[in-house]
Amino acid sequence: QLQLVESGGGLVQPGGSLRLSCAASGFTLDVYAIGWFRQAPGKEREGVSCISSSGGSTNCADSVKGRFTISRDNAKNTVYLQMNSLKPEATAVYYCAAHTSQAMCVSCRQREYDYWGQGTQVPVSS
Repeated sequence: QLQLVESGGGLVQPGGSLRLSCAASGFTLDVYAIGWFRQAPGKEREGVSCISSSGGSTNCADSVKGRFTISRDNAKNTVYLQMNSLKPEATAVYYCAAHTSQAMCVSCRQREYDYWGQGTQVPVSS
């Protein structure tokens, strides 16, 4: 079975930090572009960041530039999203997804990603 599992979410205060993890089973992530997406309450799902098989990254949302960092540990078959200086508007369910036809980050469009995790919730609140 091909599966992605997100973890690391939870309540965080404004200005705080979290690191989300996306672990793969059934396939290896190191040959695919991996994207992080989020869906805030009452809003559409949007792309956050993407990392290529070579480790290069692309920011998908201006609101997270300079505060969110995507990385990968191929030995652990895991992609991470480090989130710093969190704001209440970052409250969302965060998803990771694999683009199995691309090794490089060429798109932040969710329709182009093939395999998805179930999401992990990140409430940013005092």
